[in-house]
Amino acid sequence: MPYRNLSTVPVYKKALALCHTSREIASYFSYNKDLLHLYKSSSLTDIMANSILTDAILLPIQIEQAERSDCKHAKLRSIRFINIITRNILSYCNGLEHHGAKESEYLNLLRTDIRSFRKTYKNWRKSLR
Repeated sequence: MPYRNLSTVPVYKKALALCHTSREIASYFSYNKDLLHLYKSSSLTDIMANSILTDAILLPIQIEQAERSDCKHAKLRSIRFINIITRNILSYCNGLEHHGAKESEYLNLLRTDIRSFRKTYKNWRKSLR
């Protein structure tokens, strides 16, 4: 089966944009700490920012796995995992907001990006079946 070029898949583009946005938000909320070592921090804000970043990085990976797989079960597993990831990112946004993040506009921007991603994701998910 010939593989589609992932750069032409709209949901993959949205996932990469979401990665970029989450990287910037994680950098902002961690006060520009080194993002590679953010997981070592004991600050709850840093832990949630790291979790947003980690989950956002997993989105394009799961999309690629679903696109490249010939196995229906593998595709379904990726689809379920993407649903979990997007819910987790929204939960981390709520956690940051309740933990006292002063700039909720950035979190709202990420939430808007997630909603936009989900719309594209639903169309892509239907095309996989």
